[in-house]
Amino acid sequence: MEAFSTKDIEIIEKSTLYAGFFSMVKYQFKHRLFEGGWSDVVVRELMERGHAAAMLPYDPVRDEVVLVEQIRVGALEHASPWQIEIVAGIIEKGEQADEVVTREAQEEAGIAVSNVQKLVSYYPSAGGCSEKLDVFIGQVDASTAHGVHGLESESEDIRVRVVPRSEAYQMVMNGQIENGASIIALQWLELNHQQIKLQWQS
Repeated sequence: MEAFSTKDIEIIEKSTLYAGFFSMVKYQFKHRLFEGGWSDVVVRELMERGHAAAMLPYDPVRDEVVLVEQIRVGALEHASPWQIEIVAGIIEKGEQADEVVTREAQEEAGIAVSNVQKLVSYYPSAGGCSEKLDVFIGQVDASTAHGVHGLESESEDIRVRVVPRSEAYQMVMNGQIENGASIIALQWLELNHQQIKLQWQS
């Protein structure tokens, strides 16, 4: 089966509609069709928000994870704007994803991280957003995680929640955790916690 790539796209026009905290661009493009030939001109708006990285802080000794809770604009008019998540941040120019999650663990939860390991990369919403997210797991001492954190300059008000691994997975199953990266990381840990404990404690 033939795999399409960027050579199978013709970008006719790209224009910036809005530039603020995030940017909105408008694409006009054509693309090759699976059954041959080319599409008509497709017009789509896209939110440009850069790329990001997220990490699940896990304590293999206590079998606990460190989660954070903060208000999210995307959920302002949903059941609860305060979302329970793993630590995460935008990758700035010149930064590596593993550096970002190490920094964010300190800023959002006040914890130091070791043994940072990448799990997966994915597009959270490729139908309308350019963001790609790298997801990691990292080893922490959960006993050091507590309090409220965040950068005042970014209007952050972030509460730390230390939760047993099994309880965190139940929070995924019962819908308390609604963030994609957090769901992916906690499901990965549920499948691999014995292996990662052996790896980190050997």
